[in-house]
Amino acid sequence: MKAATHSGYGPPSVVGIAEVPKPTPRPDELLVAVSASTVNRTDCAYRQGKPFLARAVYGPVKPRATILGCEFAGRVEAIGSEVTAFTVGDRVFGYNEGRFGGHAEFLVMKSGGSVAIMPANSTYRQVAPGSEGAHYALSMINAAKIRGGQRVLINGATGGIGSAAVQLVRTLGAEVTATCGPAHTELLLGLGADRVIDYTATDFTQDGGTYDVIIDAVGKSSFGACKRLLAARGIYLSSELGRHAQNPVLALVTPMLGGRKVLFPIPRHNQSMVRHLGALIESGDFAPLVDRQFPMDQIVDAYRYVETGQKIGNVVIDVDL
Repeated sequence: MKAATHSGYGPPSVVGIAEVPKPTPRPDELLVAVSASTVNRTDCAYRQGKPFLARAVYGPVKPRATILGCEFAGRVEAIGSEVTAFTVGDRVFGYNEGRFGGHAEFLVMKSGGSVAIMPANSTYRQVAPGSEGAHYALSMINAAKIRGGQRVLINGATGGIGSAAVQLVRTLGAEVTATCGPAHTELLLGLGADRVIDYTATDFTQDGGTYDVIIDAVGKSSFGACKRLLAARGIYLSSELGRHAQNPVLALVTPMLGGRKVLFPIPRHNQSMVRHLGALIESGDFAPLVDRQFPMDQIVDAYRYVETGQKIGNVVIDVDL
């Protein structure tokens, strides 16, 4: 089968298309014929081997996972002898961080893993980007216990995490203020934002509003800069560690002090998470935002584009050649 592989850490050019053996499912696994995948921040971090200390997990000298692609959508090609929840021909999507494999024509997936039947009337390209950014957003939303009537600010609302967060927060009935560049105001209003701040014209940290929750979906701000915007018991969350890895430290200290605090939840993914996101897609409450699509043989260009930091939503890879 064809796959996008890399044998060492480095820039996008370390990735190349190669012919590799087709995997065989174990008794508790599915073999999925992949139709679509994505390139996202998770894939980029593993390919780069960053942060450096994470190589203890990725592989200290060279990557353990040579075929990346944590999101996928495709058709069940074969099932192991112990699999009962899926059948050959099922259309599925999911998230496979750690084992990866989405940047290939076939991948194997534990039947009890983060995989579910695709939402009705959806395409592979539509649902493939439905779990990576969304599960990070969902993790922060659940940790903050966001509820109807609250005021939530989302910084970096046009990215994979931010665009999912806008939609998921809106379904809870909270009031959403989002930041973006001037070209995307109407897009965010269409996704459900009540108010949009143009970050090129206004420093959102100088905004006159007060918020119950601030989600920094791009990790470019800080608790210190945002603290003045938070309500008395407001919560700040970030998708990144922050300068000098301050956010996990603040998440340990600030809850003990009372008042405003930082939360830094470790995102977890499982089958119920994927099913939940699938149900939101099927109901129309969540539509993964797609910026561009690349055929798999142009995946290096896809990586380069993602790493410009300018993508809007998600970048989809058409694997079905």
